[in-house]
Amino acid sequence: MTTLHLAQLNIGRIRYSLDDPRMADFVNNLDRVNAIAEHTPGFVWRLQDDSGNATAIHAFDDPRMLLNMSVWESVDALERFVWQTVHKRIYGRRPEWFEPLDRPHFVMWWVPAGHRPDVAEAKGRLEHLWAHGPSDYAFGWESIPSAQLWKTARCA
Repeated sequence: MTTLHLAQLNIGRIRYSLDDPRMADFVNNLDRVNAIAEHTPGFVWRLQDDSGNATAIHAFDDPRMLLNMSVWESVDALERFVWQTVHKRIYGRRPEWFEPLDRPHFVMWWVPAGHRPDVAEAKGRLEHLWAHGPSDYAFGWESIPSAQLWKTARCA
């Protein structure tokens, strides 16, 4: 039996350039949030370039579209990081820094342990979710019955 890990892609279109003072709290917290992720039990891997984050990696023609991609041992591990660390507070400020999108900005999918998805794979999963809705191939929190922290946070 193959062990599966959970991959995730999260995208967002920033309201201002990263060097704009209105983006300072977001930019200044990137290293902190990434370090917390890396020290969270169940973390496996995250996409990053030489700067230590992924702000210069683009999957879309729009240079203001940022992405974040990571792999986790389980849904529970990702869910704990997202909703039980400082990430939750930073994520709660998303409207300050990111424009609303008219379709899902987050997708998850299962990968064999040891696999590191590339940007094209991740973008393909998100586009599949856009075109076909949630499935075993590409899904969001709403597809995971055990994802209780997401439900609580969404209703808060």
